[in-house]
Amino acid sequence: MVEVKLTEDCMRLISQFESLTGAGSRDCVVDDRNARLIFVINPGDMGLAIGKKGASIKKASEVMGKKIEVVEYNSNVEQFLKNCFLPAQVTSILFEEGEDDQKTATVEVRDEDRGIAI
Repeated sequence: MVEVKLTEDCMRLISQFESLTGAGSRDCVVDDRNARLIFVINPGDMGLAIGKKGASIKKASEVMGKKIEVVEYNSNVEQFLKNCFLPAQVTSILFEEGEDDQKTATVEVRDEDRGIAI
């Protein structure tokens, strides 16, 4: 299992996101280059995170000042990767182990979903 270390900034963002949406979050990624925040939310909390007609995620985005994306956590690595690429349809995932026990995953999507996946 991979250990997640949260920075003080991420803990603050997660706390703010959770209080705005009611969804539990396990991690966040701050993507300054694309002015967005990506939250890894607890399984089953997608409805809370998005809210009725997108109200929760829109409010959180306005308050936090960045576009927000959510990915549902799954303890199965393959399913978690598929969740990361949604709405693109993943057709295959190849896991490889390299030097120093580093693991990589190559994810393949349908041709028509390449733009979404990138």
